[in-house]
Amino acid sequence: QVRLVESGGDLVQPGGSLRLSCAASGTGFSANTMDWYRQAPEKQRELVARITSGGSTTYADSVKGRFTISRDNAKSTVFLQMNSLKPEDTAVYYCKAINGCAAYWGQGTQVTVSS
Repeated sequence: QVRLVESGGDLVQPGGSLRLSCAASGTGFSANTMDWYRQAPEKQRELVARITSGGSTTYADSVKGRFTISRDNAKSTVFLQMNSLKPEDTAVYYCKAINGCAAYWGQGTQVTVSS
């Protein structure tokens, strides 16, 4: 059983930066693929970034070059560093853990980019 808790969401001005954290409880964190998704109002949930157990990363085209996903296996935590934020980045951001056929979601954290 994996429980995920996101934190770090906030109101930030366009061009600003924010760092999201997702802390995982349970065992086997280092074996998980970890994802960040986001869902804006009235929009589909979309994959923003992924980091595998081996450290390989992928990003949505809309955030590539601005966002960085990383993980600290010793702390069972995944991060999303968000730079050069745009209003269109406004969404609830969710952490997801994947291990084999099992997937777990956090509760989400709100990111609002507005002046």
